[in-house]
Amino acid sequence: MDGFWVGSSFSASASLLNISALLLLLLPLVMGNVEANASECDMFTGRWVLDQSYPLYDSASCPFIEREFSCKKNGRPDLEYTRYRWQPRECNLARFNALKFLKKFRGKSIMFVGDSLSRNQWQSLTCMLHSSVPNAKYNITRVEDVSIFSFTNYGVKVMLDRNVYLVDTVMEKIGRVLKLDSIEGSKLWKGIDFLVFNTWHWWNRRGPTQPWDYIQIGNTTLKDMDRMVAFERALTTWGKWVDANIDPAKTMVFFQGISPSHYNGSEWYEPGAKSCVQQKQPLSGSTYPGGLPPAVAVLKRALSKIKKPVKLLDVTNLSLLRKDGHPSIYGLGGRTGMDCSHWCLAGVPDTWNEILYNFIL
Repeated sequence: MDGFWVGSSFSASASLLNISALLLLLLPLVMGNVEANASECDMFTGRWVLDQSYPLYDSASCPFIEREFSCKKNGRPDLEYTRYRWQPRECNLARFNALKFLKKFRGKSIMFVGDSLSRNQWQSLTCMLHSSVPNAKYNITRVEDVSIFSFTNYGVKVMLDRNVYLVDTVMEKIGRVLKLDSIEGSKLWKGIDFLVFNTWHWWNRRGPTQPWDYIQIGNTTLKDMDRMVAFERALTTWGKWVDANIDPAKTMVFFQGISPSHYNGSEWYEPGAKSCVQQKQPLSGSTYPGGLPPAVAVLKRALSKIKKPVKLLDVTNLSLLRKDGHPSIYGLGGRTGMDCSHWCLAGVPDTWNEILYNFIL
């Protein structure tokens, strides 16, 4: 210990250097004990680290995983993409504990509402839960557009409402009308304990895959309009529904955030890459070179207008860093397709669910 004090053998500057070195050695030990506190820690700024204790489950042994997310079953030879853990800069995420989750939420329901990215997260959570309690009885049922995964021993329901715009698409005489001010589908969301919403993936669809013919805004019916303006108007309609219908004492509301795609390698300093195929590692560091998609700012602006509490799962940046996490040619389309929008399971959506877990426990 004498070396840390000023004495005949040590100058003041040397002592300060020794103290600094000691603090640097101790800092990881101190931070290692700091678990995420949702009200105090920024869980969305950090980096991806290899962790051999991951993945949380083997996708090949998850009996109900859909083909489009099951990259391992579809022949993806590299598995390193399953072994990355998200490390926030200022704290550690509590590791997902399925048994603790099921016991705490006995008799409760959680519903994901949105497009196929919501299905991606829903499938992730059901696999995370099943893998930890593989002998627990479960049922998978479907009622209209709602898929229900129930753990019967615990009375826990993990549900998915496929609703790509949140607002309504209605068949009328002129054709299919996307109504930006109508949200009748919300009747399915009442009485749920935890709601996780998402929309963005379909807002720029055009041509044969566009599921509407006209857009109605107020009393005006249009053939088309600025899609970003339409997106924000729909979010405003949804936000008004939240304010009018959600009792924060009974229901927690989350928004999944904007899940990004990787089709342009110039965004990550690899201009020769025209897709995510053969990408095997995340980007290092905490910042995506290509920046955030404009939809993020629109979403945050819309959320800021909602009076009731809505927690944003701000997964965009951490997901942007995972150019390696997509199915590419190991998804639904196989080698004739290229999926750089959805995510392999096990993989990135498991982290979305770990962050959700840290918020709600």
